[in-house]
Amino acid sequence: MKTIRTPVLEIAFETGGPEDGRPVFLLHGWPDDATAWRAIAPALEAEGYRWVAPWLRGSGATRFLSSDTLRDGSGVAIAHDVLDLADALGWGRFAVVGHDWGGRAAYILAAVAPERVASISSLAIGYAPRGRFAVPTFEQSRRWWYQWFMATDGGAQAVRADPVGFARMQWDTWGPTDWFDDSIFAAVSGSFQNPDWAAITLHGYRSRWKTEAFDPRHARLREKVDGCELLAVPALMIQGAEDFCDPPGESEGQQRFFTNGYHRLVLHGVGHFPARENPHAVAGPIISHLNLGAARAR
Repeated sequence: MKTIRTPVLEIAFETGGPEDGRPVFLLHGWPDDATAWRAIAPALEAEGYRWVAPWLRGSGATRFLSSDTLRDGSGVAIAHDVLDLADALGWGRFAVVGHDWGGRAAYILAAVAPERVASISSLAIGYAPRGRFAVPTFEQSRRWWYQWFMATDGGAQAVRADPVGFARMQWDTWGPTDWFDDSIFAAVSGSFQNPDWAAITLHGYRSRWKTEAFDPRHARLREKVDGCELLAVPALMIQGAEDFCDPPGESEGQQRFFTNGYHRLVLHGVGHFPARENPHAVAGPIISHLNLGAARAR
């Protein structure tokens, strides 16, 4: 694990591949951490990619530099962190692969900085045009019980009191569970004990449905997202057919929002954590998409 300082964070990250390789960010989801990508990283390296997998704000060893910084868990804040990280690494143009929260950040990066993003690949999460969240159907609302739970004061307090137990609930119910055991979850659960994990988690979800303050540092990017409906960055979307949080029906029919190529792949027998559950099935399509994006950039 390495760390690097940006204007707001000391970001912990894993990295690999040739130093002069084509750069790609691997952004983990919620509740997960940067180790989610370890099984597909060797395939990226074999194709000549230089990958960086950061622990997102509030996760793992990543820390805020100031106690005064508002713990903003929005996708825009995470996308801004990625741009800051790219600047710190000296990366001008890069590809983005993201799962869940990381996938949402990938869409936002395509909206706010298309000149810097060669391609995006999103796992488990469909696109929300203009970054807006519509109240879902009754059926989807039942799946999103955890979001309504956090919107209550009592629920928020419960998450603060037991973040690891709360995260485990999602792992146990968002798809098939034969791909992990207690030791795998235990290895990841340390990331949920970051002192800001609960604050970032709660802000990220409560701000979708309640009035919450946002960090003004991200105001310009937030305005860009609000004004952007169509994305011009080539996109790949990988969906688990047995995802019991965001099922395939939630990501259908979105190709109209992408003006420079969009492909959606549904993996059978896979739930909400595709890179962990079936890394081989995920790595191949991602590499093909990355290679296509790199060819277009030449």
